[in-house]
Amino acid sequence: MKVRATVICEQDRHVLLVRKPRCRWTLPGGKVEPGETAAGAAMRELQEETGLGVDDMLYLMQLETGGTRHHVYEASVLNSSEARPQNEIFDCLWYPLDAVQNLNTSDATLRIVRAFQRRL
Repeated sequence: MKVRATVICEQDRHVLLVRKPRCRWTLPGGKVEPGETAAGAAMRELQEETGLGVDDMLYLMQLETGGTRHHVYEASVLNSSEARPQNEIFDCLWYPLDAVQNLNTSDATLRIVRAFQRRL
């Protein structure tokens, strides 16, 4: 099973989404490397994909979909207005939390966003 760290950043009822070229919108995140904690991977991936640093992080949940186990973290970020696509990321945006279902996203992204909305 693949192990992935996934990050949800919420600000003013908007959530940060990223997209690779010709791909669906997803939450920032990626593979947990050998010897790395899921929390460490979440912070690294967010910084690599958007340039944002983490002020604080909270473990939210684990979700298994397909052959992937997602360790999901909520991150408070520094300078949220400075999110920029980096590395393999083609685009990133702050999108209204209650409209994410209108985008082309993965099932895992939708399930994580819905679970997060129930917390608010």
